[in-house]
Amino acid sequence: MPVIAVNGIRLCYDDVGSGDPVVMIQGTGGSRTAWQLHQVPALTAVGFRVITFDSRGVPPTSECPEGFTLQDMVDDVAGLIERLDLAPCRVVGTSLGAFVAQELALARAELVSQVVLMATRGRTDAVRAALARAEIELHDAGVRIPDRYASVVRALTSLSPRTLDDDAAMADWIDLFELTTAAWPGQRAQMEVGRLDDRLAAYRDIRVRSQVIAFADDLLCPPHLGREVADAIPGAEYELIAGCGHYGYLEDPVTVNKAMVEFLTTKAP
Repeated sequence: MPVIAVNGIRLCYDDVGSGDPVVMIQGTGGSRTAWQLHQVPALTAVGFRVITFDSRGVPPTSECPEGFTLQDMVDDVAGLIERLDLAPCRVVGTSLGAFVAQELALARAELVSQVVLMATRGRTDAVRAALARAEIELHDAGVRIPDRYASVVRALTSLSPRTLDDDAAMADWIDLFELTTAAWPGQRAQMEVGRLDDRLAAYRDIRVRSQVIAFADDLLCPPHLGREVADAIPGAEYELIAGCGHYGYLEDPVTVNKAMVEFLTTKAP
């Protein structure tokens, strides 16, 4: 696993395949390995080089428990692209990773040729703001929630009813979530970063070719908020994937990968 110094931190990444580069950015607490089961094989199969990494706050990348900002995360990705001489490259992000990707496309357009924004939004509405405040208060209270309980709550908020009703599939999902619910030092900082100001007006200045992929059953970044981002970015494409929650790229990777690959391999009109 290569490690490079960028923007004052140690950043751990993987680099596979050959061809035009695609940089992939995970969501809150997400490991680079989450992309490697479905998305990395789909992209390398059509001739892309794929770079995945652990974001600031997620070990083994620097955990930065003292806190950081969305701009810090944007600068990390910009530094990675520059250090590996990838520009201009395609960038794919989901959830918090999509927030980083859209800000990168706005601030550093020369680094980005195309951007795919999964499970994104351009503002924090009342419900998502209340949830963020509650999660931060719970974290600050030092409450230790049992892993099994945390895994069930994660399933209920991140998966679609179609998946939740599949008993065989859910046994595997619950076990997986239970193994990945441990807290990490940068957790609170990433929670704070996810509380977006209203950025929709700013996104009217994005000139990078963009695709927004929303998931019909997403409770954390619901489709209407993704639609707002697509409407704000000039010329952005919008794809709504049915039967998927916030983890749609894992629930229905075939459909998601098809939409993503078609966009990334299609030349601008």
